[in-house]
Amino acid sequence: MNNSILFALDFDGVICDSAVETAITGWKAANHIWSDMPQAVPQAMIDQFRLVRPIIETGYEAILAMRLLHLGASPEAIISSYASKIDTLLQQAQVTPDDLKKLFGETRDAWIANDLADWVNMNPLFPGVAEKLQQLGQQTPWLIITTKQERFVKQILKANAIDLADDKIFGLDRNMSKVQVLTQLLTSHPDNTIYFVEDRLPTLLNVSKVDQLANVKLIFALWGYNTVEDKAVAAQQGFIGQGLEDFLAL
Repeated sequence: MNNSILFALDFDGVICDSAVETAITGWKAANHIWSDMPQAVPQAMIDQFRLVRPIIETGYEAILAMRLLHLGASPEAIISSYASKIDTLLQQAQVTPDDLKKLFGETRDAWIANDLADWVNMNPLFPGVAEKLQQLGQQTPWLIITTKQERFVKQILKANAIDLADDKIFGLDRNMSKVQVLTQLLTSHPDNTIYFVEDRLPTLLNVSKVDQLANVKLIFALWGYNTVEDKAVAAQQGFIGQGLEDFLAL
């Protein structure tokens, strides 16, 4: 076992290809706020959501992204003025991010309660990742740092026969940024070299600005939710770009 390395893995976009489920949950939740939206999400909206997904940090934002797509905004337009567009929607709907986090979680809970198999099916792991994590658990310590609520991570891991202790899942419930989690891990694992595998460029940029985290190895997951432009910037920043095949070979 290689105990000198600790893998800190993002979940959505690194382990789980959750874009379709996130889009559908976002649409279902949006139905509770805006009654003019059809009950069933059009496939075209799911396809467009994939293009918007790289800018979404936390799942509840899918509610706003799906609303914008329903209103006719193009993925390019949403990406170019994302912050102002979602601020406007929040003000118009008189809701807060905390309201949307609660609604998003409850909408997922209802889907799971009604049809767990369907929900799991919409959250496939990237090819080869389940086997990799099952093997990794026997060789090298690893944990998850995510903006997803922990109960949903646990459901997906369980469905894929991946055993990970609850205290190895750092999710939205902890109200900690990924920078804060990594800082805490440096203290609690002083003898480990931490490899942080993340698909969102803004997250890696935030980590790279913290001097205390200078020894954390930053791995940019090229198979996840990022753009061609993101990949170019990551390379300029000196992040270690890694394809899925390379990750599986670690």
